[in-house]
Amino acid sequence: MENNTTWREDALKASRAVNLLSDEIINKVLNTLADETLANIDFILAENQKDLSAMEKSNPMYDRLLLTSDRLKSIANDIRNVASLPSPLGKILEERTLYNGLELTKISVPFGVVGIIYEARPNVSFDVFSLCFKSGNACVLKGGTDAYNSNAAIVALIRKVLAQFNIDENAVILLPAGRQATADLLNAVGFVDVIIPRGGAGLINFVRDNSRVPVIETGAGVCHTYFDEFGDRETGANVINNAKTRRVSVCNALDCLVIHEKRLSDLPYLCEKLAENNVVIEADTKAFTFLSLNYPAALLQKTNADSFGTEFLDYRMSIKTVSGVKEAIEHINTYGSKHSEAIISENAENVALFNKMVDAACVYTNTSTAFSDGAQFGMGAEIGISTQKLHARGPMALPELTSYKFIVKGNGQVRGK
Repeated sequence: MENNTTWREDALKASRAVNLLSDEIINKVLNTLADETLANIDFILAENQKDLSAMEKSNPMYDRLLLTSDRLKSIANDIRNVASLPSPLGKILEERTLYNGLELTKISVPFGVVGIIYEARPNVSFDVFSLCFKSGNACVLKGGTDAYNSNAAIVALIRKVLAQFNIDENAVILLPAGRQATADLLNAVGFVDVIIPRGGAGLINFVRDNSRVPVIETGAGVCHTYFDEFGDRETGANVINNAKTRRVSVCNALDCLVIHEKRLSDLPYLCEKLAENNVVIEADTKAFTFLSLNYPAALLQKTNADSFGTEFLDYRMSIKTVSGVKEAIEHINTYGSKHSEAIISENAENVALFNKMVDAACVYTNTSTAFSDGAQFGMGAEIGISTQKLHARGPMALPELTSYKFIVKGNGQVRGK
């Protein structure tokens, strides 16, 4: 760990060393890291407990911060999955011969140094390193203060494995807690190639507004599910409950149920499982009327100024009533964060319109937004879910952590005036 801006030079130097590693060595490092993670579960959990003891269990962030034996085993498996994937480097993206005989080849290359700013999610430390390392990048981590002990333990373990293979340990650097380290990272022009924030809208907006280094926006998820006039209510009940309650603190969790006015009579059934999970519902006037006789009064509220466009990250969601699919799309495009949106419908025309017109990285039909995840998409893991449209969109994994260069081969050609 570095305590001043010398980490900039260290990261840049390490990135050049990582770029020279063979895929065989990279895979050996990652598989060894998976082994060491399993061998050090007790140590990692003990350090994680130090962070957990300083946070109230009622805090929605507690679940994000929490590491368990099962979660660490899953993380180790994800690391192995990343190792098993083909290298994204050196891929020929385009090749052709120009009119003058020059041979032009476009190939994939690493970014170089990737900076990550994230909140209380220690699993991100593993994900980021494994993906960056596999794609030939060094990474600089600026985790939240809430997870500092956990992140420090994880990074120490990674650096130990790197040392075993005589690889520059600065291929991963954990910055110290505090705002100054964040400011240093955001201003590391010429040393850091891209910064990816992972967290809520506040963090993402801060990074975008203050960074002098290019930013890829990820993380903030204001997610909707639209239950159409032609939706199957059994499918709807299961999908809505899963999207909301599987893990409320993640960015793909459901925040707003949009429902066709002709299906309001099905609302008590659609929300039955939500009541069992103690989900607080903020319902508009029409939805409130249909729920007031069935949904627990202590869990039912009327909508307010913040009910729409809010990423709740808690056992709380809102309900908006609409007259049809076009109004549903308008509402979602107005209040969504371009992350993940879903429609429950058996009407092909409405589904097609929804898929075409909803402005989001991931659009689902008759299934849960909870699947917005790199591992679920077969990518091994993810660096984040991009909600922007330049360079990458949706779950970002190995291909999205590369850029490209042009290799031009000639035989003495010179350009005329």
